[in-house]
Amino acid sequence: MGMNFGDVLTIVLPLLVLVGLLWALTAAFKPRDTGVSDAERYQRELAARSAAHQASQVQEALALRARIEATTKPSQNEASHREQAENTRRAIQAQAARSHAAGQTGHQPAILPNGQLNPQLAFELQNLVRSGKKIEAIKVLRQATHSDLLTAKNYVDRL
Repeated sequence: MGMNFGDVLTIVLPLLVLVGLLWALTAAFKPRDTGVSDAERYQRELAARSAAHQASQVQEALALRARIEATTKPSQNEASHREQAENTRRAIQAQAARSHAAGQTGHQPAILPNGQLNPQLAFELQNLVRSGKKIEAIKVLRQATHSDLLTAKNYVDRL
């Protein structure tokens, strides 16, 4: 009663197939390396660069606003304060001359005590910009506030 080669083959072959099938299933369902793909890494770098660029734009805008406020508000320095007061007095005279020439009375200074632009002057500048006279608006703003060209241009561009 010995086992011949055919009997061994009928027992061993299904066992080998079963072992191979189990190995294939475990290999197929084994967790893969979940590292970051190149596309994901690129997206993250792009988002980081975009956030950094936006932060730098905000910083530049804040610095520009500070420069504009520094040129339109009186300084704490006494000499600058006197010079600013003299410039404001000249601006008031120039505004009065324009108002008088236009037949207006009851003028206000170009820059109010709270540091804001006179609403009448702002309205006049908006009208000039809307009618396509940006350069004229920049000239009027510079004459009224004695600000530099870049500051006046940036202000008019934002209207």
